[in-house]
Amino acid sequence: MTAALYAYAFLDEFVLLYPVYALLFADSGLSVGQISSLFVLWSLTGVLLEVPSGAWADAVSRRLLLWVGPLLGAAGFALWVLFPSYGAFAAGFVLWGARGALGSGALEALVYEELDRAGAADRYALIMGRAQALGQVAVMAAMGLAGPVFAAAGYPGVGAASVLACLLCAATATRFPEHRTPTPPRTETATDAATAGARGTPSEDAAADGCEVVPAHGANGGDGWNGAGGGGGGGDGGRRGAGRAWSLRAGPAWLARVTGLAGVRRDRALLGALLLVPAVTAVWGALDEYTSLLVRETGVPDPAVPYLLMVIWAGVTAGSLLSGRAERLGGTGLAALLAGAALALAAGALAGTPAGIGLVALGFGGFQAATVLADVRLQRCIGDGARATLTSVAGLGTEVVTIAVYGAYGVLGARFPHGTVFALCAVPYLLTALAVARGRRR
Repeated sequence: MTAALYAYAFLDEFVLLYPVYALLFADSGLSVGQISSLFVLWSLTGVLLEVPSGAWADAVSRRLLLWVGPLLGAAGFALWVLFPSYGAFAAGFVLWGARGALGSGALEALVYEELDRAGAADRYALIMGRAQALGQVAVMAAMGLAGPVFAAAGYPGVGAASVLACLLCAATATRFPEHRTPTPPRTETATDAATAGARGTPSEDAAADGCEVVPAHGANGGDGWNGAGGGGGGGDGGRRGAGRAWSLRAGPAWLARVTGLAGVRRDRALLGALLLVPAVTAVWGALDEYTSLLVRETGVPDPAVPYLLMVIWAGVTAGSLLSGRAERLGGTGLAALLAGAALALAAGALAGTPAGIGLVALGFGGFQAATVLADVRLQRCIGDGARATLTSVAGLGTEVVTIAVYGAYGVLGARFPHGTVFALCAVPYLLTALAVARGRRR
């Protein structure tokens, strides 16, 4: 199974259109506002379809969802390059959002259950970690290959390569083993909801963060809302849909599960940690979609755009790798990290030169590290029983703020150059840094 998983993870992200699709939209005559509206449509599709996706993954074959999803992506990319127009782009984003929703949670559930069946559930973290690393390698490889393919064959060339990667991804999914009988999702009764969850175990580090650990309230982490904390834009998996939004597993049962939010009102530290995730993650995650337009504005030829995007991606990767060491910074250090990253982003964007993209990469790397730290802070503040619910709420908050940033960028981008808009979007991070620093002193 691992061979199929690793191939699937690589092909799922090996899409040569990724670094140039915003350029395709602009070259097709779309304004910045129209491009932003496409990103909003993409996000909304993901949010709406994530709601039933968990039930689908439990009710039908997960392997089926995993090979149907890439076919939808292939259809969407084909529409983009064959009929480059706003309607085709919108349809493609709907299909892309549906692709992400179908695979969200299904892959993880299938892999875990197959490993558990083989008595190797303890290898899940190792195997999935390798799969995610291969996905990141695929993004880098796609960016590196997109330049020469684009120079030789233009948008049709990178589009055809992207469609081929999706088709191969779908074919690979058919090789997944699946030993389960699909059963309809079960709607919990009020009695079930009242007795289901166990009280969460506080983290040893929670006290250091000033958090009152929130226990379970009729929910457990394995069967309720299932969301990814942090996530976002920078690590491309989050950006592309796999880590976007939240999922709802059991229909009306969520009404009982959401009572875990009651503890938020009692614990200001937890509320702060919950708000910090979207504050740190959403803005730069949204800006990531416009980086190709920012790079083009520096005057480099279009075939060179993917190479400069690789510089930005290298900065994000470095931020991920350094996040473990950054965890020792504490609240004051986190505030300094956010402020420094914001200043680097603003300076690099306003420079308007290829060299300035290096500062943008530095800023994005800082935001990626801060994203991990914000998620760590949230996880330390909540107990296991309420973890899925509160993490999902943070994920939904991130998606809502991301949509708002898309809207704001559409308005600002119609009046100012991309470099100016990027610099303006750095301001919220300075405010967040100030709030974190003030909260730490209290």
